[in-house]
Amino acid sequence: MQRIFWIALALGAALAPPLSAASAVTKGEINFSRDILPILSDNCFHCHGPDEKAREAKLRLDTQEGALRTKDPVIVPGNSAKSELVRRITTKDEDDVMPPPKSNRKITPQQIELLKRWVDSGAPWGKHWAYEIPQRPPVPAIQNSKLKTQNSIDNFILARLDKEGLKPSPEAPKETLIRRVTLDLTGVPPTPEEVDAFLADNSPNAYEKVVDRLLQSPRYGERMAWDWLDAARYADSNGFQGDPERTMWPWRDWVVNAFNANQPYDEFTIWQLAGDLLPQDPKSKNRDPILASGFNRNNMHNGEGGRIAEETRVENVFDRVETTATIWLGVTFTCSRCHDHKFDPFTQRDYFGLYDIFNQMSETGQGRGGQAPPILDFSTPAEEDKVKVARQQLAKVVTEVEAFELKKFPRPEGRPLTESDAAKLPGNLPATLAKAEPAKRGVDAILEAIGYFETDGKDADYVKVLKKLLAAVRARDSAQNNITKVMIMDQLEKPRDTFILVKGAYDKATTNKVVAAMPASLVGADVRRLTSNSEREIRNAERSQSRLTSAATSDRASRLHLAGWLVSPENPLTARVTVNRYWQMLFGTGLVKTAEDFGVQGEKPSHPELLDWLATEFVRSGWNVKALNKLIVMSATYRQSSKVTPALVERDPENRLLARGPRYRMPSWMLRDIALAASGLLVDQRGGPSVKPYQPEGIWEEATFGKKTYKQDHGDALYRRSLYVFWRRIVGPTMFFDSAARQVCEVKQKRTNTPLHALSTLNDITYVEAARALAERVMLGTPNSDARLEQVFRLVLARKPTAAEKKILLARLDALQQQFTADADAAQKLLTVGESKRNEKLAPAEHAAWTGLCSLVLNLDEAISKE
Repeated sequence: MQRIFWIALALGAALAPPLSAASAVTKGEINFSRDILPILSDNCFHCHGPDEKAREAKLRLDTQEGALRTKDPVIVPGNSAKSELVRRITTKDEDDVMPPPKSNRKITPQQIELLKRWVDSGAPWGKHWAYEIPQRPPVPAIQNSKLKTQNSIDNFILARLDKEGLKPSPEAPKETLIRRVTLDLTGVPPTPEEVDAFLADNSPNAYEKVVDRLLQSPRYGERMAWDWLDAARYADSNGFQGDPERTMWPWRDWVVNAFNANQPYDEFTIWQLAGDLLPQDPKSKNRDPILASGFNRNNMHNGEGGRIAEETRVENVFDRVETTATIWLGVTFTCSRCHDHKFDPFTQRDYFGLYDIFNQMSETGQGRGGQAPPILDFSTPAEEDKVKVARQQLAKVVTEVEAFELKKFPRPEGRPLTESDAAKLPGNLPATLAKAEPAKRGVDAILEAIGYFETDGKDADYVKVLKKLLAAVRARDSAQNNITKVMIMDQLEKPRDTFILVKGAYDKATTNKVVAAMPASLVGADVRRLTSNSEREIRNAERSQSRLTSAATSDRASRLHLAGWLVSPENPLTARVTVNRYWQMLFGTGLVKTAEDFGVQGEKPSHPELLDWLATEFVRSGWNVKALNKLIVMSATYRQSSKVTPALVERDPENRLLARGPRYRMPSWMLRDIALAASGLLVDQRGGPSVKPYQPEGIWEEATFGKKTYKQDHGDALYRRSLYVFWRRIVGPTMFFDSAARQVCEVKQKRTNTPLHALSTLNDITYVEAARALAERVMLGTPNSDARLEQVFRLVLARKPTAAEKKILLARLDALQQQFTADADAAQKLLTVGESKRNEKLAPAEHAAWTGLCSLVLNLDEAISKE
């Protein structure tokens, strides 16, 4: 019976319409943006929308001028009976009906009724909600005095719940609340001491004191940086088959420091998009603005042999345009690379207007190594010494190789190998061996030679020499690639011309020359302040504009102009898109579920007034990110219990109405940090080169055809936070799942559930070792099983176990103890997982049993979920 109930519940959730669907509007005033535009967009824009090349019958329904044209009208305002549009969507004639049957689109009866009512009411027009400048809405009054509010966020949420006939959930228990907010703001769980202090504090502002402490923690910047690195497509290598390493970690550390310093988001934006264009004080040692510009060098870079440099350069510019559009505008701008957007008001010319802005840097697309100019030098004397030593060792090997090859392939003195028997070799081998000196042979070429002569079976000595060369070349390349030089942006003195490219092909430029410009549909908006009479906001805007004025180098729009516009009052999107992502970070889903798409095909906000209120509040605060996060986590909405009834799940399966607290599985990187922190293994070292913890053998080798070999670190590096784990772009860290690939910009979190996830959290070396260390921690710190189990729960879950949980788990502990007592080898094998040394004074069978129990607790649903 229970199974049938849940199946029915799941089907109901799957079939339930979106909360904000237009079909739900049957009475009351019709809102064009909310009720009519989605119908037109879904059913009409494909053939009668922004894309001129795809437009049929010369009819345009995405603009007021086109839809309400007076010549050959299709809509007669005030009279649906005489409107051709209404006739076409209601006719039974398959030749006339719209949308055509072959389009597989169909307008529902409810939508037809809405369109009729809209036409009869005069067909009032409007913009898509996201392209209107946010106006600060009034905070709803709450009539029910019994409902507790903490700030204005709650007023918006409670007003919606009241409209839906729902009530909020009570506040979560204090242990649950401190664990939730500590993980959200720092990414690691609270210590038992921090929990005790909170439980003992009965003052009205006890929770606020916890929040303020977390916002001041250096771990805050590390937690906040993760989502930004996903969006910024940060990695420690270039990508593509060769995937050479790069040293961008100083930029990563700058991001962490910027969040900890609470750099205003407008400045954070301008530095990353155009820090290299800001006035530089030659006497200042502060390189942060120009280092921040490395944001736009985080893209993949294809330096493969035979790759056309200009093709690479053009694709890099594409990536910068599309990343900027996703992060700050929340628009699917990639569609406009090849044609006018099918649904949103962005043309191909708009795309190349932004393209021209990013087209004005010196990058050539060349460079097969990890770093391509322009570069900011962060190298240390130790790094330079490593390169020097590696080159010297390579020179010795080169001498040996040249001597060997002179005997193997005799030729006249001074002549290349190609004028010897080497010319008879197959494939690329003659060209490879014809290199002036072996040091200039790449890894691929040497591997090809080794493979050929190994197969021959008669050149073991030559293969041995070639392998020495391969090792020396790899050591030289590794030393050079690991010199800390961060790729940054620069600006050409003489502007490069930009032409629209046919379908984005680098070598098919049209004659349509384009100059830098912001999207016309956005800059053409009515220029209004985000908030009325806000002196602070006006000062911020003027401050941004003064930066632009003082730093502008020409009349041509630059990245600096773009950055200033993105955070200006004229841009309707940046503040909305940004606060939505922070809401997504704290609630699992944004107020706009499609965080990457605020266009007409994206999902409408569940609470539009709240979204605009938060956007305007964010700007009023001076783009204060910490203040925004504090505002959200201080709300009663955030503090609600996540416990849910079947009835509420059926009514609101995705918790879009927010009648309960957020509950979902935490990201894999956070699960790793939780295990390390609870066990006591976590090394709280900040910044520096990326580290290489445990990873199964052969992963890199298989992905790179043997060109890259994973060399695991040891000691403290194994236990650093996940943020600092080396990220190879073509095969990310194996312990993470549902993570961004870091190949392109990603702003929407993925969350899936498969048995493979449990296999990682149960069997990965880090988790097994963490369970062993956690077991040792409680065994040494507490005298008996009850107290130990209680401590395990407090370290992982921030609460004590219930009597029922104790009974079940202690019974499991007894079974494990019997098992490991009977199988000493199994106990010893378990206790040797990982490199940290165990306390040999602990009885092996008991320690192994507690290790199994700690692994169980670390894998509890409550342990891996945000409660």
